[in-house]
Amino acid sequence: MSELVQLQEPAAEPLPLNPIAGLASANQRALDTALGAQGLIFEEVVFMANEFLDRTQTETHLFAEFASKLAGSHSVKDWTTMYQECSQHQLDFIRRDCDRYLRHGERVAAAIFGMLNPRSRVTGAGANGKSETNKNIQP
Repeated sequence: MSELVQLQEPAAEPLPLNPIAGLASANQRALDTALGAQGLIFEEVVFMANEFLDRTQTETHLFAEFASKLAGSHSVKDWTTMYQECSQHQLDFIRRDCDRYLRHGERVAAAIFGMLNPRSRVTGAGANGKSETNKNIQP
C-alpha cells in the first residue's frame, strides 16, 4: 500500500435490527456520494472556465508586450534583448501555471479521497471559497 495515501479500512457495522433503517442509511450514503461527485464536477467546470479566461488574458498581455518591444527594437542587439526578456516572461508564466495546476490537482485528489472515505466527509466552502475536507485524510 502506498505510504503517501492510506485509506482507512471500513469498520464492520453490525446489521441493523430494522432493515428499513439500514436501507435508508444506504440510500443516504449513496445520495451523499452522488451529490459530492456532482459538486466536484461543478467545481471543475468553474475552475476550467476561470483558468481559460486567466490564460487568455495573460497570453494577450504577453503578446501585446512582445509586439510593443518588437516595434521599439531598431537593431539586432535590441531584438536579442527583447527575445531574452520575452522568453523569460513566458517561462515564468508557464512555471506559475504548472504550479497552480499541481496545487489544484492535490486539492481535487484530497476532495475525492475525502468523498470516498466514509469517515471523512467533504465540508462546505471554506473561508477562501474552495471546498476543504476534514483533517481525517492522511497524506
